[in-house]
Amino acid sequence: MAEQKSLGALYTLWIAVVVFIVDQATKLWSEAVLKVEGTVIEVVPFFNLRLAYNKGAAFSFLADAGGWQKWFFALIALGVSVMLIFWLKKLQSNQKLLMLAYNLILAGALGNLFDRLAYGHVIDFLDFYYGTYHWPAFNIADVGICVGAGLLILDVLISDSSSTEGEVKHGNS
Repeated sequence: MAEQKSLGALYTLWIAVVVFIVDQATKLWSEAVLKVEGTVIEVVPFFNLRLAYNKGAAFSFLADAGGWQKWFFALIALGVSVMLIFWLKKLQSNQKLLMLAYNLILAGALGNLFDRLAYGHVIDFLDFYYGTYHWPAFNIADVGICVGAGLLILDVLISDSSSTEGEVKHGNS
């Protein structure tokens, strides 16, 4: 028991591993099915599978920067991953929401880092749209990052509301 406590929440890294594997498997599947960048398969009237290669960051930021951005974004992903593992180690066993958030962000960062290093670009294939407006294509790693970030915000809101309630209750005693 003492060993598990000293490792913090590192025992939850299996979550990041599973999400990473799902991310990589779906990217390989999308390339096998769609074959050529730009290929589109309509699934439902608001969602397509569309193979896209992103050399930049979110929304193709710096995609045409000449190649240096691959290493820049890889370094950021690696730094964020190291920080998340460090923070996971510091978490207490009752901080489940933070454990999940950190693991989802970690999986997303590592999934996109792997793509950058292995292929020189991130493989995207999920294409949601309304009418002629298409949200930028994304992947499971991006979903992990976004959901993880949302959970971090939720944790802050929950922590703030519970500390405020505690202060009010304590103040009225």
